[in-house]
Amino acid sequence: MWVIPGQNQTRVSEFILLGFSSDPTTNSTLFIMFLLIYLSSVMGNGLIILLICLDTHLHTPMYFFLCILAMLDMGYVTTTMPQMLVHLLVHSKTISFAGCWMQMYVFSALAATECTLFVVMAYDRYVAICHPLRYTVILNWGLCLWLAAVSYACGFLSALLHTFFTMSLPYCGPNKVNHYFCEGPSVRNLACMDTHFTEMVDQILNVLLGLAPISLIVASYVHIAQAILKIKSTKGRCKAFSTCASHLTVVSLFFGPSSYNYLRPHSSYSSERDKQIALFYNVFTALLNPVVYSLRNKDIKRAFLKVLGYSKADC
Repeated sequence: MWVIPGQNQTRVSEFILLGFSSDPTTNSTLFIMFLLIYLSSVMGNGLIILLICLDTHLHTPMYFFLCILAMLDMGYVTTTMPQMLVHLLVHSKTISFAGCWMQMYVFSALAATECTLFVVMAYDRYVAICHPLRYTVILNWGLCLWLAAVSYACGFLSALLHTFFTMSLPYCGPNKVNHYFCEGPSVRNLACMDTHFTEMVDQILNVLLGLAPISLIVASYVHIAQAILKIKSTKGRCKAFSTCASHLTVVSLFFGPSSYNYLRPHSSYSSERDKQIALFYNVFTALLNPVVYSLRNKDIKRAFLKVLGYSKADC
């Protein structure tokens, strides 16, 4: 704790992240499980990035955006999981005020960027299916780079607002955060003043980065579904649908749990339940995204076999 100059109040200089359990045996088991998940996530997403970089056949807009998604997922889990793994082994579970500030900002920035990127990926599928002959003309590399830059800008700017308003609140009482990382709502609950304005700012940001992307993605897939239904051959319809199935799967895995945590009223907040749900959009999506795209994507499989040394005929 440190004293606020001129005031009879103290402010916390560090937070204690309670995590999932205080039992050493349980924590040891969780450590092994989460370590395997973390390593698998990093290796899976790293492999996706490597294959896309090495195989020139994957140098297309769709795989460019998939590469960015894999990088975001790697950053996403690395922001939270290494510290969580350390806290599962050691007695001290503290994080400095500045460290909490930085973790919240980076996590929020990557999450918001991913929300925007999913819209860009939906637009990519819309152009590919609804305007296949003009695909490379519409989604040229200049536009792809611009869309990627806009996604990052939206994510990092919105995260700056979210983190600034949350961490600017006075924290002068309890410093135990019932979570495994510094997530905004969990930290904000410890503020020693009314947080109504901060909650309102967060809700506006959540709508802009939650409901707005979901609405745009749904609108894109309505047009995509109409275009697919117009395809006469069954094989053509199946091929068109398969190119969208992976994207729809990862979008559902990400937006489902995160929407529950961030778009519902603050009055129904439950720290125990919400930190468990946070595992889905923070940890498990990063683990499952490479699996989803690899299992349903012949190009990724072919690139992987080529890296292993198999000939084109073998692939």
